[in-house]
Amino acid sequence: MGKRIIARARGKGGPRYRAPSHRYVGKVEYKPFTTGKVVDILHDPGRSAPVMIIKTNEGEQFLNIAPMGIKVGDTVYFNSQLTTGSIAQLKNIPEGTKIFGIETYPGSGPKLCRSAGSYATVVGKTKDKVIIQLASGKLKELDEKCLATIGVPAAAGIKEKPWVKAGKKHIAMQARGKLYPRVKANVMNPVDHPFGGKSHRPRQKVVSRHAPPGAKVGSIAARRVGVRKRRKKQTQ
Repeated sequence: MGKRIIARARGKGGPRYRAPSHRYVGKVEYKPFTTGKVVDILHDPGRSAPVMIIKTNEGEQFLNIAPMGIKVGDTVYFNSQLTTGSIAQLKNIPEGTKIFGIETYPGSGPKLCRSAGSYATVVGKTKDKVIIQLASGKLKELDEKCLATIGVPAAAGIKEKPWVKAGKKHIAMQARGKLYPRVKANVMNPVDHPFGGKSHRPRQKVVSRHAPPGAKVGSIAARRVGVRKRRKKQTQ
């Protein structure tokens, strides 16, 4: 019978494998307003960047990711002045501006470039579209009415801090509810994983979609496997 493999235990859930996303301070969103004030900046255990609470002149409050250089008491604007932390439509943002928390379609809420230090740059505009360049170099064309925040998310140096000791990293990774360290399936024992065992014989990695949870590993209901070969162009 064996025992429940890690993949099956993670699928069941529980505090051992719970992701930090379950411990968010709150939902990051955009709300229309005239001017707003940053009333507080909070640490969010579910995000790499801190979040700020914006209180609008209309009396509403909402959360947004805090950019570098923002502080409590600063004023932010909606579709008017392009100061750090202000929210504006892409059509109103000049080329070369760094932005984050970008909507993928009008009203979707911030979706792109939300982690610490990640940002995109406005590189061009067409009739009703705006072209942005992500940190990877990829160009993306979005609706000009999509909203974005001016600046770069704070805590950009979070990945530059050295761990110094392996134990510190081990504790930190475990505290974030991640599976760490990750062990390859083929070096496990047969009791721990279907790929485990000393023989290392070839195993079928494609399994049925209706396989039991303990056997559903590898490529699940794959239509095809392997590297796709390029077709040679036919010479006329």
